[in-house]
Parts: sequence; structure tokens; C-alpha cells
Amino acid sequence: MKTRIQKIISDSGYCSRRKAEELIANGMVKVNGHTVSLGDKAEPESDIITVSGERLDTDKPVLRYIKLYKPRGYVTSMEDAHSDKLVTDLLKGVKERVYPVGRLDKNSEGLILLTNDGSFANDIMHPKKHIPKTYRVTVPSSVTEEQLALMSAGIEIEPGVKTQPCVINVLTQEKERTVLEFVITEGKNRQIRKMCGAVELEVSRLKRTSVGGVKLGMMKAGEYRDLTAEEMQTLRAAMGKSDPPKRRKKK
Repeated sequence: MKTRIQKIISDSGYCSRRKAEELIANGMVKVNGHTVSLGDKAEPESDIITVSGERLDTDKPVLRYIKLYKPRGYVTSMEDAHSDKLVTDLLKGVKERVYPVGRLDKNSEGLILLTNDGSFANDIMHPKKHIPKTYRVTVPSSVTEEQLALMSAGIEIEPGVKTQPCVINVLTQEKERTVLEFVITEGKNRQIRKMCGAVELEVSRLKRTSVGGVKLGMMKAGEYRDLTAEEMQTLRAAMGKSDPPKRRKKK
């Protein structure tokens, strides 16, 4: 049965469905030697699909779900011509081709989820799922109630781009240092830094501590491990799902 090509790519574990759509839109995907467009379909068992010239392995992969403490200085990407530090370089011993779910900018640190399950990644990143993400944010100044109220209510971070309301708690308040906890349910590029910038606050440290109820805990920078069954259950509850994923294995 023919299936949309972006789904075939994500189901193969190559990348997320959103990234697959980007690859197709950029003309990087071919079926039987012909460049495809968004919406095109293929037969995964008989058609030859290539991505950037590499033949796609359409056999169902062993599914991996990993949590990692991304250190500052690493890029949340599978490849970046301008960086020699990719988060995937930290995954020593992981044979499966996993990729980051969402992103965390180079100067930020904390929890990153990685997987080769395209449907799972798509559910975590989909804006309609409203998966909560928690961040510990340090600013080298005091913060006023007005600044907190403006950011909490939703604020314009770019012309025509306004954030959704969020929860902000003050963890530590000092004259020249304030530690805030942000809980947001969207993932715009550099969102928290831009929110702070919109009220003239500078971010000196940004650390993601939780995604969908799964916490970073006591992990050290650069550490990673597979998610536990309890953590998977927590994530699936946050996505509004109850059935556990089927851990497929290659024959």
C-alpha cells in the first residue's frame, strides 16, 4: 500500500516527520530516481527511496527513547557545518540512528529527548499537544512584577509573533541575580531568551529541567540513558495516549 513519503521516512527512524517534510521541500528526496514533492506517496517495500543520495532503509528499526543532559556549547542537530559539537556525538555506543526531539539552542543546557520513532517525535513536538516544558532561567538583575506579568500573559517576541500564556515562578530573588522557573507549552526558536529580551532582561543561564513530566533529575552534563517504562508512561499521558509503543525489531 502506498504511503506518504514523509511518513515512510519518519517510520524508518531516519528523522522526524517535520524534518522529512523539510527534506522533501528542499528537493533532497527521490523515489526511483525522481525528485518528489510534499504529498507524494510511495510503496516502502518496492520503491527505492533516497535521501540526500543515501538509500533509505525501510526495515522497521529497533526503537530507542533516550534522555540526555545537553551541555552548553553543543548543537541540537544531526549535522551542522558551523559546529564540531553535536549532541549525537555524546551518544557513544548507541547503534541506532536517533535524532533530537525538538531543540535547545547552543548556549543553553539541560534535558533533550532523542529517538528514532518518528510518530513519537511528532507527537512530542506537535503544537496542538501542548506538552509542558520546564526551564530554570537565571538573569543577572532583579525582576519586577510588571516584567513577570508581561511575559506570563504572552508577549510579542518578533513582529507579529506572540507567545502563549505561560507560568513563571520566582525561585530566587536577589538584587543582582534572579532565578526564574518557566513552564511553557510551545517551542518557538529561542523563545525564552526572546521573551526576556522583550522586557529588557538578559539571560545568563538557561537550563531545561523537564519535558512532559520527565525530569532531568541528578544527571550530569553529557550523560544519557534510555527512558524508563515509567517515564514513557508519563510522556504518553502528557500526549493524551495510554497505549505503550510497540518496540519493533528487525528480523
